[in-house]
Amino acid sequence: MKFLAITLIVHRPDPITGVHKPTHDRFREVLDNALLAEELGFDGFGVGERHERPFISSSPAVVLSHIAALTRRIRLFTAVTTLSLLDPVRAYEDYATLDHLSGGRLELIIGKGNGAAQRELFDVTPEDQWDRNAESYEVFRRIWRQDKVTAATRFRPPLKDAEVWPRPYQRPVRVWHGSATSKESVELAARYGDPLFSANVTHPIEPYSELIRYYRERWEFHGHDPAKIAVGAGTAGLLVTRTSQEALKVYRPLFESTLAFQRRFGPPVVFETVEDFVERSSALIGSPQQIIDKVHRYHERFGHTVLHLHADANGLTDAQHRASLQLFQSDVAPVLRRDIPDPPFVWGPVPPVTEEEPARA
Repeated sequence: MKFLAITLIVHRPDPITGVHKPTHDRFREVLDNALLAEELGFDGFGVGERHERPFISSSPAVVLSHIAALTRRIRLFTAVTTLSLLDPVRAYEDYATLDHLSGGRLELIIGKGNGAAQRELFDVTPEDQWDRNAESYEVFRRIWRQDKVTAATRFRPPLKDAEVWPRPYQRPVRVWHGSATSKESVELAARYGDPLFSANVTHPIEPYSELIRYYRERWEFHGHDPAKIAVGAGTAGLLVTRTSQEALKVYRPLFESTLAFQRRFGPPVVFETVEDFVERSSALIGSPQQIIDKVHRYHERFGHTVLHLHADANGLTDAQHRASLQLFQSDVAPVLRRDIPDPPFVWGPVPPVTEEEPARA
């Protein structure tokens, strides 16, 4: 099994102290967490993309490029690239450039994104967002594979023998499809034989399990080898301590603060108590053995081989956050790596193809 640390770069007051860090300091914290993830042996670091409050993750390509310059080994993920909002040509240019700068460490998780504010910002409607996502991915995918692209597009100017530079480092980059609750993203992933990444954050296990089951059905329907399926899954929180009692004591005020925030600004509340949240959500809160057992329970339903964990402290002190990640890596990760297989592909860059630069005029 592989492990990612992921941030959506939420920018709101600390749930315990109430301190609202300056934007500059919040970005510095993201960079520090990426360095910590590489230091501790995580396999990847992901940065989300949102274009509305309380997030400041509107430019993941820029953030990941900075992280690429500071790190050497860890793979770099988007979580997710909102292709329904983006021009696929411009998105390709940004990410092909990042892939070169990182030495082929880029992995993309794409999705339509969510939130009415960002749809309005980009003039995308609920009725056309899925068509936009599918069209953008088709164009994006072809640009990554073809030197010249012709496409009769609906949502951007058509392309005719278009050449887009730079040509890619990884040929092609691996693209995961992020899925929360809709079958459209699952169908797109299965059609192209791409890996799936389940959000697995807001609800109990059942709706996510059903979507992954549907993905496997559609994968086989489209003629792909079942042995080549790769599924990733998210988690709703992380705190690893020596005992479950200590974990609940530390996490309770964080949960209650977040619950109050959700009731004021967020979606409908699903888990009313911290005990229910720890038991029925995907959050990994407790002793190492509790965490191991819970991941195994989810794996029985999902068959996932990649797991993402929260990169941010989310109200923990820096010392608590580091200690939790260290304990996960020392006592949890080795067991899960032994018990659960890795994805069915090489975890590393696709070797670049020697290319010729265009002739000068």
